[in-house]
Amino acid sequence: MQTQEMALLIQDGVLLPGGRLEIRIVSPCDLSMIAQVLKGHYKLAFAALKSNSELPCYISATRCNIIDFNQLADNSLSIVIEGSQRVKILSAAQQRDGSWIARALPCQNWSQEPIAGEFEIISAALEQFYQVNPDLLELYSQVHLEDATWVSQRWLEVLPMYNRDKLVLVEQPNCHKTMDFVLQLLKSHVDV
Repeated sequence: MQTQEMALLIQDGVLLPGGRLEIRIVSPCDLSMIAQVLKGHYKLAFAALKSNSELPCYISATRCNIIDFNQLADNSLSIVIEGSQRVKILSAAQQRDGSWIARALPCQNWSQEPIAGEFEIISAALEQFYQVNPDLLELYSQVHLEDATWVSQRWLEVLPMYNRDKLVLVEQPNCHKTMDFVLQLLKSHVDV
C-alpha cells in the first residue's frame, strides 16, 4: 500500500469508518486547511488528540470526507465529516499557518458481520441511545443496526472513555473485542 499526504484534523474524539461527526471550525489555520481539502489539494484525516507526544495525535486515524457544511451565525464553519478508511499516521509536520499535514498509510477496515445471539442487545441499546440523542441520529441517512462492525464502531465513537482506551480496541483486527467489551459494559449497568 502506498502512503498518502493528508491534512490532519485533530480533535478530542474518535471517528471511524461509516461514522459521522459535526465539527465547528473556528481557527484560521483550520479554516484554511478545510479550504485546501475542499479544493482537492489534500485528503482529510481525522485523528484523536494526544498530549505530550512527538506526534500531535494518536497514530490510528481515519480518512474522511466532508459531506456537508454551513456557515454559522458567528461566521465560524460547521462541517459534517464521514469516516471512510482507517489509516496509520507515520509522520506529521506543522505548517507555518499552524495546520498539520501527515504522511499516512491506509489500513484494513473491519469487515461487515451480522449481529447474532446475545450481541443483539448492543444493537438495541445503540438504537435507544440514538432515540435519546436525536441530534446524533440526524447525521445519518441510514443506520446499520444489523452490522456488528457498524454498531461497535458507533459505540467506540460515543462511549465516554479515554481516547487511548478506545484506540486499543480500534487497533484490533475485527470488532469482536469491542462487541465483548460493550456487552459486558451493558450487562454491568442493567439486568440483561
